[in-house]
Amino acid sequence: MLEKNGYEFMHGRRKASPVVGPGEFVFSAAHLDHGHIFGMTRALIEAGGTLRSVWDPDPKKRADFLKAFPGTAEARCEEEILADPAVSLVAGAAVTNERCAFGLRVMNVGKDYFTDKAPMTTLDQVDAAREAVRRTGRKYMVYYSERLHVECAVLAGYLIEDGLIGRVLSVSGFGPHRIGPPSGRPGWFWQREPSGGILCDIGSHQIEQYLFYTGEEDARICAARIANYAHPDAPGFDDFGDCALTGENGTTNYFRVDWFTPDGLRTWGDGRTLILGTEGYIEMRKFIDVAADRSGGNHLFLVNGDGEQYIGASGVTGFPFFGDLILDCLDRTERAMTQEHAFKAAELSIRAQAMAADLTPMEGRR
Repeated sequence: MLEKNGYEFMHGRRKASPVVGPGEFVFSAAHLDHGHIFGMTRALIEAGGTLRSVWDPDPKKRADFLKAFPGTAEARCEEEILADPAVSLVAGAAVTNERCAFGLRVMNVGKDYFTDKAPMTTLDQVDAAREAVRRTGRKYMVYYSERLHVECAVLAGYLIEDGLIGRVLSVSGFGPHRIGPPSGRPGWFWQREPSGGILCDIGSHQIEQYLFYTGEEDARICAARIANYAHPDAPGFDDFGDCALTGENGTTNYFRVDWFTPDGLRTWGDGRTLILGTEGYIEMRKFIDVAADRSGGNHLFLVNGDGEQYIGASGVTGFPFFGDLILDCLDRTERAMTQEHAFKAAELSIRAQAMAADLTPMEGRR
């Protein structure tokens, strides 16, 4: 029977830890429109990065960031950060449809770029980013946090790599989110053009995971649907979306994303992923195990020829992506994620959004 603590699955891998010393990798943050910037920044610091400065046009956003990261220098403008020769990478979480333009400015001055997902909202932006990477040699990396910053998702990758469920055939993902009080959301959140739409935004997490766990490099979108079922006052908003894909090697993916997490759930969303292999399967309950005594998240269930196994993954792997990203920037390698993988997940999510059938009742449409 497999051990329950999960540590044996590391198979000699080093748990994520700082990869550089103070001052060896310096980064800054700018455009703080999404709260993910806090997770992005904290993870880079934990991996050994040195946070130098921050900028946003909104004084409140700057103040909140400085409260979370005291001692950070407050830049006077974006240009000050871009002109700083000490800064190797700029992290940002701009309004979604502005992320690419900011990234191009970052790369054009010879710095690497680390952006929140979704990294783009149009295929023209994908093309522009690909061209800039070729021309500048800089990185355009993406914070696909539902895999990169969730330990059970990291562990699932190791289990698959070690062959514990055989060859992966299919991935199913569910990404419900809680919308919270409408007043707590910025105006651009409710509009499809700046946000990209639900399949482009939240769906990019799901497509990225599918490509990673299956090892697919490309896929075809078989069906996609969006709807605004419950927010008639925001006719440009998608509160539901789902999509089915087939990979170039014949694997399959279905995912559903929505904004219908009920208030009674103890966390913001019951995110789950199911991975089917030829010799077993994995289920991840990332953020909560509903109506169970187990607290917190990072619940992984493994079933294969050796039996059934539950693994509590919190504290098992850490988050190796961020240290690998720092080393990639220093060494010009692709340990953390290939550039084409980051772009392909974005491209497919944009294509899914563009082709999606709209199920919104006619009276609720624009």
